Amino acid sequence: MPAILVSDAAAEKINGLVASAEKSDHGLRVKVVGGGCSGLQYKMDLDVERPGDKVFTNGDAKILVDRKSFLYLNGTEVHYEESLMESGFKLRNPNIKRECGCGSSFTV
Repeated sequence: MPAILVSDAAAEKINGLVASAEKSDHGLRVKVVGGGCSGLQYKMDLDVERPGDKVFTNGDAKILVDRKSFLYLNGTEVHYEESLMESGFKLRNPNIKRECGCGSSFTV
């Protein structure tokens, strides 16, 4: 069954964010919203589970996705990468047909 995969590094980062915010009932909400130069972009924040959400886990770490966003995110792998140039969550989304040059927006 297709879903959203959460890497160990992403799970570790989510758990760290939740702990530092002292919000043990929260997870990382990943949404797809309109915007950017290609039409769609990701939005992420810490949030609680809502009715209708799809929840994907790795250990205690939770990714929360609303039904509409799941249509765009199904099959995505969520990773966390740290380097000298940039750090952050990276989404490997197989549904993307085209990305903008800066990599912050996409088209499906």
